[in-house]
Amino acid sequence: MNSRPATVSVADPALRVVRVLTGAYLALSVLTLGAIFLLRADPAMVTDVVWVRATIVAASALLTFLFARSAANGSKRGLLRLRIVSAVMTVAIVVIVSIPGFLPLWVRLEQGVCGVLLLAVVVLANGRRVRSLFAG
Repeated sequence: MNSRPATVSVADPALRVVRVLTGAYLALSVLTLGAIFLLRADPAMVTDVVWVRATIVAASALLTFLFARSAANGSKRGLLRLRIVSAVMTVAIVVIVSIPGFLPLWVRLEQGVCGVLLLAVVVLANGRRVRSLFAG
């Protein structure tokens, strides 16, 4: 059984946008880890929770990007994984950002941007256009 439909192409506009969004999510996550490293001496800006959260987000961003690339290459499994990870991380971001005092403001803002990027991925990956590419 072939899990790669002939109609899926890296050049598909919806999948291209998903790759750009997941790439931006990955880049922002890596930049945040860099900022955390640079600000590590300031306990008000960088806590243990910030380190752990940023590491988890960077790892999930890498997986999300790889799943988007896989889906853009026609993998149904890649699309399924992308849909699951992007939805779970979006919900996790909403919950974590809404907890008062859990994260410093600058990390909450960064996570908010990540959440917006992932929400767009969720909408596109679950939209009619992408689903129709993988039908059949």
